Amino acid sequence: MSFPLAQHDHGACIRAALDAAEAECRRQGARLTLIRRRVLELVWSSHQPVGAYALLESLAREGWSAAPPTVYRALDFLLRHGLVHRIALLNAFVGCTHPGQPHAGAFLLCKVCGAAAELDDAPVVKAIAEAAAGLGFSVSRQTIEVEGVCPGCRDKDPAP
Repeated sequence: MSFPLAQHDHGACIRAALDAAEAECRRQGARLTLIRRRVLELVWSSHQPVGAYALLESLAREGWSAAPPTVYRALDFLLRHGLVHRIALLNAFVGCTHPGQPHAGAFLLCKVCGAAAELDDAPVVKAIAEAAAGLGFSVSRQTIEVEGVCPGCRDKDPAP
């Protein structure tokens, strides 16, 4: 995934993500309930990481009577099934652009607009795995978070 362009069709982006999530849940024999699906849709509603309480507020505005544990359970399900990633730096979540494919999360995070882009950079992941193996370490989970300025913000104000 890259940073969205001005003419980006985000509706198509959300539909594709939800279709991929449905397919992945079917493949895993998991159930994407209505609340889990809605939380995932809200996570995908922008290319900015979103926190659990922001999700809860969105659900409340829509008339859901969800409590924090409901949202956290939905997010836990989505994490376990590889449909979202947690951005530790922001304590927030983004949709996974590669559900069902083994990969390490690597993210570029814009400190100006808050947008996030997931990288698919196998050489970086391979280099970390090789360096870890050289130390006798086995990597079980990996997330890389890189903060900077996205192309849209850089073009508006070239001084990061």
